[in-house]
Amino acid sequence: MTSRSCLTIILAAGEGTRMKSSMSKVLHPIAGLPLVGHVVKAVQGASADNAASALAVVVGRGAEDVQKAVGKINGSARFYEQRERLGTAHAVLAAREALNTHHDDVLVVFGDTPLIEEQSLRAAREKLADGADIVVMGFRPENPTGYGRLIEEAGKLVAIIEEKDASAEQRKITFCNGGLMALNGRHALSLIEAVKNDNSKGEYYLTDVVKFAHAQGLNVVAIDVPVENVIGINNRAELAEAEALWQARKRREVMLSGVTLIAPETVFFAHDTQIDADVVIEPNVFFGAKVTVASGAVIHAFSHIEGAVIGADTSVGPFARLRPGARLGEKSKVGNFCEVKNAEIGIGAKINHLSYIGDSTIGHDTNVGAGVITCNYDGYNKFQTVIGSNAFIGSNTSLVAPVTIGNGVYVASGSVITEEVPDNALALGRSRQVNKAERATVLREKYKAIKASKNK
Repeated sequence: MTSRSCLTIILAAGEGTRMKSSMSKVLHPIAGLPLVGHVVKAVQGASADNAASALAVVVGRGAEDVQKAVGKINGSARFYEQRERLGTAHAVLAAREALNTHHDDVLVVFGDTPLIEEQSLRAAREKLADGADIVVMGFRPENPTGYGRLIEEAGKLVAIIEEKDASAEQRKITFCNGGLMALNGRHALSLIEAVKNDNSKGEYYLTDVVKFAHAQGLNVVAIDVPVENVIGINNRAELAEAEALWQARKRREVMLSGVTLIAPETVFFAHDTQIDADVVIEPNVFFGAKVTVASGAVIHAFSHIEGAVIGADTSVGPFARLRPGARLGEKSKVGNFCEVKNAEIGIGAKINHLSYIGDSTIGHDTNVGAGVITCNYDGYNKFQTVIGSNAFIGSNTSLVAPVTIGNGVYVASGSVITEEVPDNALALGRSRQVNKAERATVLREKYKAIKASKNK
């Protein structure tokens, strides 16, 4: 496709009432990204070959929040408010100013169709480049009941017939209207302005541009897109179904890229998860936003990871939690029932069992024993713990931040460390053990008598 400027109009003015929610429908997330965010990413990918492309977003309820969500992905998007809900053509005309910029291509998509793929949008644009004036994105569901039918003659789209208006013969057609559309920029505004509200609902339907274009002898065609590309979200059940479809798509993508998923259906990714080849992911792993995993890492079962950078050949879990700011150096290990937050774990360092490491830096080849915790919070402020390289932190040690532990240090098990430990020192921060002969017998008799007195 030769370089063509493109205006994409996202209709994101949908209500959230059927979602039973206080926020706009298009802000509900799939894989941690709002529905409208998925659409923005797809249209950006379909327009990436042309710097002159523009994005217009038509907003309604929750406009300010929608603008913030879109702005995080596309800072140059323009926003237009649809004050009354009078149909899809009426919504597009809310962005009349954008339509007047006369781009080569105009894409009209919906903010609640998060599974639209950039290749489908590119296919529509390619049809425009080949001479089409309108391209309607159709799909072929297993059961077409309830959908508008696409009526074709000699390879041209001549009409879109709603099911209630279709004849018995037309209802046999399985090629259905997906709602998404691409228009030649030279004709887009005039065609949309020609739409009338002469229907039982008194609304302006974008689909009517097909009959106006056909009447003018313009070239109108339909293309097939996968069914999931045009799935709209209207309630929480459909949201969950779309999440499942997105996850299945992502799992296949990562497996084909060289990642091993032992039980794919139990692994959940975020929209921005990045995983290199030769990573192994065991069952029941959840990835939140902003996670990268380098080649050779093994993520063991039942781990929860978000905002983390995991280096090459690392081992995580099972039952590990990596919180935002966790950065694991190559060949390091965070084992079972460990939590790491805002901490840098050096090359080859090991945190094997039942530990919490927060707001910390740990040097290379240091070993952190079972039950070690960094006491990083005083109820008001967070403090740093710094541990050098080749150190050994004994089990059940509390490191009270701010504190620095040098290279090669050995910290005795059960210690409470509150002061700096110099390189290669042995640190003991525990009370001296005292044994009282026969005292256990005395205590048992005392406690037994107290219990007996309570039961009288």
